[in-house]
Amino acid sequence: MKRILLFVLTNVAVMAVLLITTRILGVDRFLTANGLNMTALAGFSLIIGFGGAIISLLISKPMAKFSTKARVINQPQTADEAWIVQTVQTFATKAGIGMPEVAIYDGAPNAFATGAFKNSALVAVSTGLLQSMTKEEVEAVIGHEVAHVANGDMVTMTLVQGVMNTFVVFLSRVIGYAVDSFLRKDSNSSGPGIGYFVTTIVMDIVLGFLAAIIVAWFSRQREFRADAGAAQLMGRKQPMINALARLGGLTPGELPKTMQAMGITGSLGKLFSTHPPMEERIDALQKL
Repeated sequence: MKRILLFVLTNVAVMAVLLITTRILGVDRFLTANGLNMTALAGFSLIIGFGGAIISLLISKPMAKFSTKARVINQPQTADEAWIVQTVQTFATKAGIGMPEVAIYDGAPNAFATGAFKNSALVAVSTGLLQSMTKEEVEAVIGHEVAHVANGDMVTMTLVQGVMNTFVVFLSRVIGYAVDSFLRKDSNSSGPGIGYFVTTIVMDIVLGFLAAIIVAWFSRQREFRADAGAAQLMGRKQPMINALARLGGLTPGELPKTMQAMGITGSLGKLFSTHPPMEERIDALQKL
């Protein structure tokens, strides 16, 4: 709940900073004189940036279950299921969080954690992961996912994404209105023109790419922290190193796009990758 409050306050603070900055630079006077209501735009940006991100966070668990067809283990049916539930329980107790829901889904090697609240999260592992790794390596991967939950990574990622969304929505429309006002400075027509719409679309794309790079960078940093968290939960780092080394030689399971940042492996492309290369993660663990 504290992180949710932080989420709200941060987005409000971002809007306040943007409004103050435009006022100090005199941009607001120019745009207001040309018909743009800066306060209304700030409110609109806050709702779009905050609203979409918070809704995505709140429905993350049911969407993850639906998209992966994950089966929640309410009553373990096999020894392996009982072991997985017990492992999650042990790590959750060590990490000081509530017991997450535990699920299994059919697919190639992967795992993820999600949920709006750290005391009611979801940890899921694939059948491919269980079949291709040793129990110790699976245990390390589970520790990694529990560390994500304990670190509040789901909320923090949403916070970062929400802030970036707010910046993109606000700045693209301010720039669009400024360009449109310049192009129509000798015109008597009212309301935004074609320059506004074209510029806003272009800036949404350009700023959206920049925001995605920032979000991906943050996601990569939290992967290092979760690896270290798994090592701490297990009391030694070698199992996590072994798990990463094995994963580096496997073809990772494809998670739904909205879940990729919460898995154990990410997309290709350095700037837009949500996960660092396996060799960098192993190197960071070895240096602990």
